Amino acid sequence: MHAAPITDSHCHLDFPDFEGETGAIIANAHAAGVHRMVTICTRIANEPKVRALAEANPSVFYAFGVHPMHADKEPPATVAQLVKLAEHPKMVGIGETGLDYHYTAESAEVQKASLRVHIEAAQETGLPLIIHARAADDDMARILSECYEKRPYSCVMHCFSSGAALAKAALELGFYLSMSGIAAFPRSTELREIFAAAPVDRILVETDSPYLAPPPHRGKRNEPAFTVHTARVGAEIFGMEYDAFARQTETNFERLFARAAQWHG
Repeated sequence: MHAAPITDSHCHLDFPDFEGETGAIIANAHAAGVHRMVTICTRIANEPKVRALAEANPSVFYAFGVHPMHADKEPPATVAQLVKLAEHPKMVGIGETGLDYHYTAESAEVQKASLRVHIEAAQETGLPLIIHARAADDDMARILSECYEKRPYSCVMHCFSSGAALAKAALELGFYLSMSGIAAFPRSTELREIFAAAPVDRILVETDSPYLAPPPHRGKRNEPAFTVHTARVGAEIFGMEYDAFARQTETNFERLFARAAQWHG
């Protein structure tokens, strides 16, 4: 009896950590019960490679954006460029974009400008926005809310590990929180409490691989197959059987990433 299938809603299959192994990594995911992956492009120059990965693998979809930590080093993305790339049937999200003041606070203004461009592209295309937020909760909540009031859009707070106030602000806008391996770390009690207080119909699961491997693989290279370990913790957080939680996250994913749900290759 196989467990209910799940989706890794955020991974980075084009990163050097997986060089020459993507076929095996995707096969591992399928064997573990992860039947679908969204691989995230974070640099403009890498888009053709990421798109090719999605085109070559029926279970792989992709998203494109300029990562906030690269925002001052990359050529800025334009709304027109993002809208054009979004014409591809397997491009299912805009981002990741956002704010990171932990590592790159010096580029805060450039990051904010880039974030607003990505939000406008999400508003134009109807594709969900994928947000990276670190040590920038107040600015993040303010910008997301301001832009939403002008024109609604859908969004996931990827690898959510921020505070309760940002979680509340995102959920009030109808956004989703994505659970990564961080939620499974023994010391992440507060984060698990934030997830437990959220509606279960607004939760996704992801790896952010090759980073943040959940136990029992912590400290090793993460891969999409390990999404199941985070989903097991998610089921515990919500007091659900694994299969029920898995089916709920699938429903949530398909509601948010409607293009992936509708794709028939």
